[in-house]
Amino acid sequence: MKLLKVFSRYISWLSIDVSIGAMAGMLFFERLLLSSLQWPVYLLLAMAVWSIYTLDHLMDVRQQNPPLSPRRAFHHSNRKPLAFFLGLTIMLGLVGAYRWFGWGRELQLTFALGVLIVGSKLLVGKGGPGWMKELSIALFYVLGIVWLPVLRAEHTDLVWQAMLFLPIYIGVAFMNLLMLSFLDQDEDRMAGFFSAASTLSPTLLILWIRRLAFALILGCLMAFILLPSFYRPFACILLLMGLFHYVVFFHPNLSPEQKRVQMEASFTLPLVLFLL
Repeated sequence: MKLLKVFSRYISWLSIDVSIGAMAGMLFFERLLLSSLQWPVYLLLAMAVWSIYTLDHLMDVRQQNPPLSPRRAFHHSNRKPLAFFLGLTIMLGLVGAYRWFGWGRELQLTFALGVLIVGSKLLVGKGGPGWMKELSIALFYVLGIVWLPVLRAEHTDLVWQAMLFLPIYIGVAFMNLLMLSFLDQDEDRMAGFFSAASTLSPTLLILWIRRLAFALILGCLMAFILLPSFYRPFACILLLMGLFHYVVFFHPNLSPEQKRVQMEASFTLPLVLFLL
């Protein structure tokens, strides 16, 4: 049990759980939109997500003093090997993307999305309210996983019923980030990091989280009841993700680290689509 706890902690610190969750999200939209994606696409997505999160963590620990949390302390003490693997992953990802896609429309649009993400991060970091950081991350995270499924889908499959799941998925990701901001608020404030908790009071942030959770749960239930039967498994998955977040976040006997690990693990729930 102790070994499993240590293993799950390192999986979380290394952002491997986030990468697996992104692949599960892409599977969700591939099946929803009846697209056809091959395994290299999933590998390239995992490499991209891992690179983005690792780069962000390394930028957070550029100062000489050890960071406050075990996660940041880990990245601080291992910044050199992580930076090496980050550079290697980026290089292999760029070469792999060019060999797999060629310099065609898909790769060009993907690079354009990457530039938009970086530009948005800079703008929000300079002048936006704290919650805009979490919202922009959620928005671009979901756009990143739905990008290729949409490009590969037939026009007849891009119906409004399927597109309803896009804002719900963004809402779940946004709720996850608001919850993480609340859990990390003391540490972020001491380190001077920009987040929703830096501009919203704890009471107001909790209120936002509760209202968003109830809205997502209600939206999933309505989708399950009102949409055709094809969409019900997808509504169930998002409903479970939302409920799991709510129960774990408000569980009084879990530590912030345990809550983080379990909430991130909920993003792997779309993998059950392999069984359907």
